[in-house]
Amino acid sequence: MTGRKSEHNRIGFDRKAASVTFSAAVTLLVLAGIYVIRGTLVLFAIALLLAYLLHPLVGQVSRLFGPKNRTLALAITYVIVMALLAGVGIAIGSRVAAEARQLIAEPPDIPGFFASLGVAHPALAPVLEPMQGQVSAQLGDAASALPRVSLSLLAASANLIYLIVIPILSFFILKDGARIRDSLLDVFSAAESRDNAERLLAEANVLLLQYMRALLVLCCTALVVLGAGMAMAGIRYALLLAAIAFFCEFVPMAGPIVEIAVILGVSALTGYPHILALAACLGVFRLVQDYVIWPRLMSHGVELHPLLVIFGIFAGGNIGGVAGVFLAVPVLALGRLALFPAKARQLAAKHH
Repeated sequence: MTGRKSEHNRIGFDRKAASVTFSAAVTLLVLAGIYVIRGTLVLFAIALLLAYLLHPLVGQVSRLFGPKNRTLALAITYVIVMALLAGVGIAIGSRVAAEARQLIAEPPDIPGFFASLGVAHPALAPVLEPMQGQVSAQLGDAASALPRVSLSLLAASANLIYLIVIPILSFFILKDGARIRDSLLDVFSAAESRDNAERLLAEANVLLLQYMRALLVLCCTALVVLGAGMAMAGIRYALLLAAIAFFCEFVPMAGPIVEIAVILGVSALTGYPHILALAACLGVFRLVQDYVIWPRLMSHGVELHPLLVIFGIFAGGNIGGVAGVFLAVPVLALGRLALFPAKARQLAAKHH
């Protein structure tokens, strides 16, 4: 009888297989749900990173008012940040906009550029002629696409509400961050699991704080150093190019490549004579950014393989657009921290 029962269980119903199947089904449903609400998750993720960006300033202001007046400290922090952004927007934004209007009103003389390049290097003439045709065709396509882009921008203007929603979400994250963390830890009943979760959250907190601080320093360094350097070198549209570099620094790997290509391309097409020297200076600046400033600020070490970063950038772009590209590296770093916590602690100790 026992043999028949075990045979029936083996043929008709396997509890272990059923448990694995149920777990896989639940996992797929959760992943599908995450994909469906990915826009909302991206919105909250950006608000979280903004909260980490403001956290050090909030901490400094809170020391002046005490822990009981944290809401007042948050309000004062937001007033300070808005005043700084308004000041920067008035001081720099108007000049950047003026340079952008000038570049549109006086586009580069592409035929003249290729003609002068052919005169200086006659051996390149067979290559320059088809290249000029391709560049002209691309610019024609870009000009014809401007109306469609304008319509797309008008359609996207509805998303400007996010400029209000994201700071509000960041305010509540900063205000109730400790309470939210404690609620997450209450999910774990076992003491060992709770300790591990608390340690993981603490390490993730350090990682995100350092990441946002490093990112802000890199962006500001690009704006100031490149803007001042190109202005002193006599490069046209120096402040506009520096502003483009500021935003490119937010996107790892791909951003700096676009930044260098835009600066060299615009400088060459507007007649700057020292392109090779400019390329060398940009290379030195990139080395300082990537191998001096970034490692010193990121003692916790977002050490990800370049192939993984490239995969994350493309995957993030497909899932969440520009915001997904921006969030790709911190998400990958947090995933690595969750999957390999011991190795992450070894990297942190090595950097310290």
